[in-house]
Amino acid sequence: QVQLVESGGGLVQPGGSLRLSCAASTTIFSTDSMSWYRQAPGKERELVAQRTGGGAIKYAESVKGRFTIASDNEKNTLYLQMNSLKPEDTAVYYCNMWRWGRGQYWGQGTQVTVSS
Repeated sequence: QVQLVESGGGLVQPGGSLRLSCAASTTIFSTDSMSWYRQAPGKERELVAQRTGGGAIKYAESVKGRFTIASDNEKNTLYLQMNSLKPEDTAVYYCNMWRWGRGQYWGQGTQVTVSS
């Protein structure tokens, strides 16, 4: 059973930055699809950024140019660097792993609040 633990959320002013981390309890393989999702109150969970199993990087249109997904395989950690944050980025952010033959795993989420 894979465990994913997010950290790095908090309260930040508009225009500020945060870096989220997702520590995996297992090696992150290049064939794993690693993603960040978010869910704002009253809204459906949406994909924010993804590194596919084939190595492609995808971003939601709303975060392109502001967010960057990256991984440190030695530390088994996925990151989401978030810059130029806006109030509409306020949400609970979730880490997701999809592994061939095993299915997907979710972290518990970390709250990001963008407010002055």
